[in-house]
Amino acid sequence: METIKIKYFTDKIDKLTYIDGKSDWVDLRAAENISLKKGEFRLIPLGVAMELPKGYEAHVVPRSSTFKNFGIIQTNHQGVIDGSYCGDNDQWFMPVYALRDTKIHINDRICQFRIMENQPKLLFEEVTHLDHADRGGLGSTGKQ
Repeated sequence: METIKIKYFTDKIDKLTYIDGKSDWVDLRAAENISLKKGEFRLIPLGVAMELPKGYEAHVVPRSSTFKNFGIIQTNHQGVIDGSYCGDNDQWFMPVYALRDTKIHINDRICQFRIMENQPKLLFEEVTHLDHADRGGLGSTGKQ
């Protein structure tokens, strides 16, 4: 089991919990009340900073109900927080775009994260021919 050091920026959000057996994603909460107008962008503070274990990064994504409940989308689709973002003032944020007027209240669960091992070092070898059959181009169908 890995240990993650966590600093909270507010006492108005529930402490993070890991519910073993239900999901390996951990919910993150809005750390302040936010009002957004349709078409507005905002960085929503999540009220935490963490020191991830060496060799790990965090992947932050919306919860499945985030769009339905709040009408927001995460602008970078998936946030990646690398291990170097671990100082006392390195609060996590969720960048969002509002597709309708909305209100997000402090402690609302708006996104989730999990930690993943860093990608191994890669070496790219340039070749003139690949060894496998050509599938025809685009996606799984090859159709344009």
